[in-house]
This record gives sequence, structure tokens and C-alpha cells, in this order.
Amino acid sequence: MSPISAPDGSSSPARPANSPAGGSAVSPDGGPPRPRPEADRSEPHASGPDPSEPHASEPDPSGPDPSGPDIPEQATRDLAAQFEDEKPGRVLSGPVGLLLTTAALAIGALALWQVFRPLSQGSKYYLIIFLAGVLPLVFLAYPADLRLPARLRARRPPASTRPTVTDWVLVVLAVAACLYPVLPIRIGSGGGGYNAFLDRQGLLAPTDLVLGTVLLLLLLEACRRTTGWILPAVCLLFLGYGYYGGLLPQSWPVAHAGLDFSQLVDAFYNSDSGFYGTPLDVAASYIVLFTIYGAVLELSGAGRFFVELSAAAFRRSRTAAGRTAVASGFLLGTVSGSGAATTVSIGAVTWPLLRRAGYPPERAGGMLAAAGVGAILSPPTLGAAAFIIAEYLGVSYLQVLGWATVPTVLYYLGILLAVEIDARRSGVRPVVMDVGSPWRLLARFGYHFASLIAIIVFLALGVSATRAVVFAIVLTVALSFLAPRNGRAPRNGRAPRNEDRAHRLTPGRLVTALVTGVRGVLAVTAVCAAAGIITATTTKTGLGPQAAALLIGGAQAVTSDPTLVLVLTALLAAVALTLLGLAVPVTASFVIGWVIVGPALLDLGVTAPAAAMFVFYFAVLSEVSPPTALAAVAAAAVTGGRLVPTMWQTLRYALPAYLTPIAFVITPAGLGLLGIGGVQRIAFAAAVTALSVAVLAVAAGGWLPGVGPAGAPERVLGALAGVTLLWLEPVPVTVGAALAAVAAAGVFVRRGSAGRSSSGSPANPVEEQL
Repeated sequence: MSPISAPDGSSSPARPANSPAGGSAVSPDGGPPRPRPEADRSEPHASGPDPSEPHASEPDPSGPDPSGPDIPEQATRDLAAQFEDEKPGRVLSGPVGLLLTTAALAIGALALWQVFRPLSQGSKYYLIIFLAGVLPLVFLAYPADLRLPARLRARRPPASTRPTVTDWVLVVLAVAACLYPVLPIRIGSGGGGYNAFLDRQGLLAPTDLVLGTVLLLLLLEACRRTTGWILPAVCLLFLGYGYYGGLLPQSWPVAHAGLDFSQLVDAFYNSDSGFYGTPLDVAASYIVLFTIYGAVLELSGAGRFFVELSAAAFRRSRTAAGRTAVASGFLLGTVSGSGAATTVSIGAVTWPLLRRAGYPPERAGGMLAAAGVGAILSPPTLGAAAFIIAEYLGVSYLQVLGWATVPTVLYYLGILLAVEIDARRSGVRPVVMDVGSPWRLLARFGYHFASLIAIIVFLALGVSATRAVVFAIVLTVALSFLAPRNGRAPRNGRAPRNEDRAHRLTPGRLVTALVTGVRGVLAVTAVCAAAGIITATTTKTGLGPQAAALLIGGAQAVTSDPTLVLVLTALLAAVALTLLGLAVPVTASFVIGWVIVGPALLDLGVTAPAAAMFVFYFAVLSEVSPPTALAAVAAAAVTGGRLVPTMWQTLRYALPAYLTPIAFVITPAGLGLLGIGGVQRIAFAAAVTALSVAVLAVAAGGWLPGVGPAGAPERVLGALAGVTLLWLEPVPVTVGAALAAVAAAGVFVRRGSAGRSSSGSPANPVEEQL
């Protein structure tokens, strides 16, 4: 059996429909898509499975197929769905399912039409129509899921998969509130069409105020249904600050003149920084297309191919199991933008290999979680926040991909070095994997890379990101007809007989992919629209500069040296962003971090690309940061390992991702890590940071490859060397390199002493006693 074949002979349990910021799983019967529910960050264990459940148990190691996965395909999908930023959604069928499918098809068609034939009324008009199509579907696809008191919980009837009367009322209100700005109908002193609505900006009619308030409440409820209570609470906090901020003592740095409720609603409902601001524009223009692309690519069999190619590439290596897990995470990251789902997908396939190789569950879980989170950092489909970066900074998406390339390589370099160190320190055994030649796999299935390469080529030729991804979708559909029967790798050059070509993207499967992609963007659309509350309030009150002044003032209270002020501000910002990311999804975390932390970095002379990527990386790292660490929780569920040790192992593997972003901002040479500043600067920054990552891996793992174990003194020196090297200036680099050399010399001396002690010891213990 191939290592990526499920026990029933079906394709691998790779994530079914992936996207930069959300998605849904395709129903196994080819019907309407299964929602990709996600756990609430504030309660990481609320919907997560117990690691002792059967899906996380280990098969008999004496079994005939040591490389086969523990978790069947559908079980993997269900497990992956429980460890993301969204809450569980309904699986709709019958007339309601048909309604949702039809609406999703219409939204997908509109998004594709907008790429080539934009609506003449402008982008904001399109955003109004898009939100009017998506927001009602949120109330159909996601239940209210309100917790009842314990005394009533036992009497509650089983949850229905059908929308309730309340859901339908919210659907009607959402349609009315969203479409009101464009309806050419006079309602009192309001209404009258799109142009009339825009003319009332700053002076809303009573009807505008009522419907704007309704939309505000609906968006908060949509966020609560899809992501939990934390993000709505944060939005209400900003709303309260905008309304009551005028009551604060004016001597306080965060005080402002105060805004009345109509001014706030006007900022949310009828301005370019509110509901219809940049975050929603990104969701409606980019994310929806990339979710559709991810669904098309996955249905074409690409995810399964990436995992099998990883296994084939390292099948003869002593560390084949660990390398396969890391490579699988990187390749699946080109399809997926979700850390937790990628962790489960690669874990279901590679955990049996890791176990057979001798990895403890906690160490294997840490490796899987770190590799999975790399999905959000891996070009060409970064997380949703990457598209927001492009819009905020007014640059092409290709530039953002360029900024992410070197850090991504360094991130996976650190994980691979940790894998090599663990293999030698823990005595990992080689495992035999029943896979074919990687060259044969590439020759037969390498076309799966074509659409990914095409995106980069189109972007390099100046094609917009939206058109590039549409062309990639078309290319993927065309190439899917090259797949062998059932999408399985041919044995001895021939595909299995009597099997359907399941990965051909026929019209029916294209409909499934389109609906899956649109349904995958429901939650992120609610989040992006609600983020307008935060951005509009920040803009109206001037909170951004005020918060920046507070952050810088805190650093200046410690030291007056400009360089140290920058370093302390970056460290404070990193801690703040990490804590923020524990509570809200990555997209919202980036938006909040950018409007609060971004100005502080910019005021200290940090360039916009460095500041934006700094905020982006620490927003992403919430996936592996305790105590939530959703990717680590998901990995522990797969391996059956203890949760807290798995989290600490994840931190050890992901260490470069926490430290490398600091180098972006503390020195001008750090821009070389983002591919900025010429070949010499880029080469210098990449080489020195790679050395830093290597030294930190040795310090964390306690082993110098090719030499032997490192003692506590060498590990401390290595840690100091690694951190010092991140200060990309000549003197710190020289000091760091010297410390690294001393640490390495210490390991050599320790090895020599151990060898002499061993050679001088009598072979017979009786002789020693004599």
C-alpha cells in the first residue's frame, strides 16, 4: 500500500478544499460541500477530540502496513475541521442546500465576472452586492449555537441541521440592510439609489442610521457564529472607545473629542474605511478566488501527489520520516493557507512513519504542527493577511511573495535542522516506505505544479493577481484530465484497471469546487467586514498614532538610546501581537496589529514592508503560541501525545519564526531578508541569518550534527550566538560568529574527552573492580 493511500484504497486524507483563510470540505458523496468548521480560539478544547479517542490510537506495530495512515479520509476532514479559527457549520441538504448551492454559484460567478468585466458603478458597489450575497448565507450555514444553562441543557432537543425561524429572519434583515444602499426606492428621507446614498455621507437619514445599525449587529452576530465571542467583543470594545472616548480625561494619551452614534454608523456604513473597506475588498476580490483555486487544485489530486512526492524524495534517508513530514507541510502549504488543517492532513499520513521511526508522540506532534503552520507562510498562497498587506501598501501581490520567500526558506531550514538533530540525538530508526521513484512521480504527476508556477509567471508578466489565479484555475481544470484512473500513482508504469478517473474536473465537480470555494469564504468575509469597525474607529479617533506614542514611550522610559528604543519597541510589539493572536483569527489579528503596532514601527524609521511583514509573522504565530496553539492541539490529537509537551516541542521547532522577524526591523540590513536592497545585502542577510538559525537549532536540540552532544555551556553560548547574529551589523555578526565557533569547539572537546574516557575504560567490569 502506498503511504498516502487510505485503508479503503481511496486517496489521501489531504485537506479537501483549502484557501488562504478558510474553506469547506467537499461532501464524500459529491453533493453539497461539507463546511469546514473550526474551533473557537478562546476554547481550544471545547470541540477538540480527546487524544485517547480511537482516531488517535496507534495500530499494531507488527501490522503489515507500517506506513499506512491511522485516520481514514473522512475522519481526517472532520478532525481538521475542529482545529481552526471557525466554528462548526451545518451540512445542508434538500431545498435549503439547493438554495445555498445556487447562491454560492451566483456569488462565485459574480466574483469571476468582476475580474474581467468590473461593474461600472465601481468597486464599492461590487462590495455591497458581494456582502449582500455572502452575509445571508452565513446565517444559513452556521447555527446560533447558544449555550443553555446546565439545568436546561439536558432538556434541549437535538440540534437541527435546518435553519431556524430566527435564522431566516436574520437572512431577510441581512439582505435588506446590505442591499439598501443600492436600491432605487425612496424610504422616507433615505433610499433613492447608490448615488443618493453616497451623497448623504456625513449626514445620514434616519433610515440610513437604522439599517446601518442593523448591519452592524448582524456582522457582530455573524462573527460570533463563525469565530466565537472574542472578535465581537473586541469590535464592541472599539465601538465603546469611539463613543465614550470623549469622557476620558483629556490628559490621557488615548482620549479624543468623542463621537456620537450617528457619526460612528456613518463611518461604518458609508465610508471607505468601514464595512466596505480594504479587508472586505480583499475578501471579495482575492480570497474568494484563491479559495476556489484551492478547491479545484485539491479535487484534481494535487494534495495527495505532494505528500507522496515528499515520501518518495526521502525514502532512502535515515531521517526519511521527519523529512517527509516537513516537505509535505511545505508542499501542501502551496494549496492550503490553514496551519491546523495542514497539520492534521500531513499528520494522518506521516504519523505512522514517525512512530515506526521511533519518534515520541510529543516530539512528532511538535514537528507536525510547526510544518503545518508553515502553510500560512509559504508562497504562492499565503494567508489572507498577505493580500491585505498588498492593498494597504499599494504594491503587487508578487512583491509580497518576494518578501516572504527568504523567511519561508529559513523557517523550513530551522525545522529540517531540528529533524536531523532529533534523529541523531534520539536514535531514530530508518523506515521502509513502499513508494516509487520520485522522478517517475514527477514525470507522471508533475503537471500539478504547473498552475502554481503559472501564478508566479503571470504575476511576473504584470498580470493582476485576480486574473493570474483565474488562469491558474483554467489550467488546473485542463490538466486534470491527464490524471490516471482514480488519481493513483501507476505501478510499473501502468495505472490500475477498472477504476474511474475520479480526479477529472468534470462540470459536476467544477460546481462542487466553486461552491466549496465560496462557502469557504463565508467566515472570513464576516471577519473582514467586521474589521471595518476597528479600522474606522481607529481612523476617526486617531487611536493609531496615540497607541504608537504609548508603545514608544514605554520603551523610552527604559532607555534613551534610539537603537535600544527600537529593539524594545519591537519586542513589546511582538509580545502584544502574540497575545492578540491568541484571541482572534489571523486576519483580524493582522488588521488590529497594523493599525495599532504598525504606526509605532513606522515612527521609529522602520520601512513599511518590514513593519507589515513583522506584524504578519507574529499574527500567524498565534497558531503555535501557548496556551491556545491550535496547530499543536491538532497535532496532539493525531499523535495521542500530551498537550503541553507537544506545545513546547512546537515552539522549539518554530523558533526561527519567532526570532527572524525581529531582524526585519532592528537594522537596515534586515531588509535583505525580504529581498530588498540588492544582491549583496540579500546574500549577506540570508547567509548570516541561516547561520543564526543553525546555531539556534543546535542550542535547542543539544546536538551538533556530525560531532555529538552539546553540553549546557555550549548550548548557552550557541543561544547567545544565534540571537547576536540576528543583529545584522558587522560587529554583532563578528561577535556572534566567534561565540558560535567557541560553542562548536566546546562540543569537539567534549567529544574528544568522551572518546578518551571510553577508550581508557576496561572492557570487563570485573577488571575495573580489581
